[in-house]
Amino acid sequence: MKPTLFVLAAGMGSRYGGLKQLDGVGPSGETIMDYSIYDAVNAGFGKLVFVIRKSFEADFRHKIVQKYEKKIPVELVFQELDALPEGFTPPPERVKPWGTNHAVMMGKEVIREPFAVINADDFYGRESFRVLGDYLKALNGRENQYCMVGYRVGNTLSESGTVARGVCETDAEGNLTGVVERTQVMRVDGKVSYKDEHDRWVPIDDHTPVSMNMWGFTPDYFVYSDDYFVQFLKENAGNIKAEFFIPLLVNHLIVQGIATVKVLDTPSCWFGVTYAEDRPSVVARLKELTEKGIYPSPLW
Repeated sequence: MKPTLFVLAAGMGSRYGGLKQLDGVGPSGETIMDYSIYDAVNAGFGKLVFVIRKSFEADFRHKIVQKYEKKIPVELVFQELDALPEGFTPPPERVKPWGTNHAVMMGKEVIREPFAVINADDFYGRESFRVLGDYLKALNGRENQYCMVGYRVGNTLSESGTVARGVCETDAEGNLTGVVERTQVMRVDGKVSYKDEHDRWVPIDDHTPVSMNMWGFTPDYFVYSDDYFVQFLKENAGNIKAEFFIPLLVNHLIVQGIATVKVLDTPSCWFGVTYAEDRPSVVARLKELTEKGIYPSPLW
């Protein structure tokens, strides 16, 4: 059974503005997401699932879905503020849905096989999809053995400013033991560094693995998500900004000894439009990859 690619495309890109998932940055107007899907199909993924907001369904179907539905099965699911377990209602002041793991939960009716989770607006690189696809293909019929692609932090920085990165800690077997969120990461005097709680820059090795929200799960993950979301809502009922992030549940499952998460190394360079100023460099990098023959243009 081929794994599924689950694309998180419900965010509106608050820092960048607009539907950046639909922004044409490739030489023939390709979106960043188009490259991810191209790489995933070539790595043996067999189905696409997008989670979006209902409000831009028509635009999304016209610009995105119609490109793929003749090449690979495509499903759309919707993340909305009121998609909550029985007995819960969203606070009246809340405007955004409940974060990345809430978005993942929307796929449980259409995903029955091992699946990858990615952001729509991040460029992950073909090697990342290859290592993730190979791992997921070996998981058929298994449970509680997940994975994430750990990018070398030096391959994930922005020239436009600091970035937030989840710095990963692993055990001797290469399994994730924890993710420490560092909100300011950049090169300082030539070394990758993060700012600690005392406002000091702490250097780390270029190869330190970080999470770029590229995960691999099996369908049992949906069951754990449903259960833990209830607990999350009870604890955060009055917090209108609380978000149910993927690392929150993953960390819970690791600490409880319920699941393992293998950290898969990739030589790929991540890039994306974190800031509007990043766009020209993304356009230039995709043009360079095309000119080197790594990608055709148009892609399909």
